[in-house]
Amino acid sequence: MAAVVVIAVSLRLTRRVLGSYRIARAGPRPLLGVRHRLWRDPGEVARLDLAAGPGGPGGAPRPPFQFVEEHLTGSQPCVSVRDAKGRRWRVKWGKEVNAETFAVRVAWACGYFAEATYFVPSGSIDGADTLTRASACIDEDCRFVDARFELDDPGVLKLFEEHSWSWTDNPFVGTHELNGLKVVLMLLSNWDNKDQRDVVRGSNTAIFVHRLSRWRREARYLIIDWGGSMGRWGRTVVTRGRWDAGGFAAQTPQFVTGASGDFVRFGYAGQRTNDASGEIRVDDVRWLCRYVGRLRDDQLRAALKASGATDGEVEPFTAALRSRISQLQTISSS
Repeated sequence: MAAVVVIAVSLRLTRRVLGSYRIARAGPRPLLGVRHRLWRDPGEVARLDLAAGPGGPGGAPRPPFQFVEEHLTGSQPCVSVRDAKGRRWRVKWGKEVNAETFAVRVAWACGYFAEATYFVPSGSIDGADTLTRASACIDEDCRFVDARFELDDPGVLKLFEEHSWSWTDNPFVGTHELNGLKVVLMLLSNWDNKDQRDVVRGSNTAIFVHRLSRWRREARYLIIDWGGSMGRWGRTVVTRGRWDAGGFAAQTPQFVTGASGDFVRFGYAGQRTNDASGEIRVDDVRWLCRYVGRLRDDQLRAALKASGATDGEVEPFTAALRSRISQLQTISSS
């Protein structure tokens, strides 16, 4: 047992040292003269189209799709394609597809920046005939099922990995907006909350720089990987999961566990448990409830169906989410 502990500690220290070296070597981010934003007012939340999500109903990928390249990094098979409008998309398969598609819709509805993401139940990709990992997802006729399409806009400067951001080092530390994002992460049971400090394993945060005019640019801070959502939270691969309606519902009674003075306690556990659940004030939860509390059940159902949820998954997920939101509302009014 002692040997296992020594190995685990050594591995953690090695990752930390390598990560610090890579971040230092990458140098400063190219963010001079930009406005930094984590959140924007979502407007009338109860009227948002959660089936379409951040890309809107007119932003969905349009066939035919043309193969561009295959990506050999990441935990799931992925290729890039162009659609009928000439837009580039990253197409992904695997266990994270449904969770990612749904989670970005909830985060977006609460005012957080999220990538335009769609679940495509079936289709074909012309020219996708020489593949490695993705060969298991696209058949010999170049057809596929159950894919996540994520818009890859070349006009946006995307800062990943070494130039991403961490939960403890960003312009929004201590604000309602950042603490609200942490609550959304826990609401969706996203245990995979790695950040810039985890660059050796891969950061799940990023900064997207949008050009608003000739002289104005805006740096938007966001979570780019929600694949560990909608299942069981946990510290280890044995205890956690993703897109599991039964597991998600089972942990729902332990979502909010109480309050200590001005701070809320959560049952959540993940990659960086303390960074997600620590120092969340009652006022932070009260602020978030002004947005997440306005989501209607029919919106949640529409988002779940648009994310590929089966009929047997929609109601358990919706009921569990409503219970979790009610817990937030209760603790914020105490």
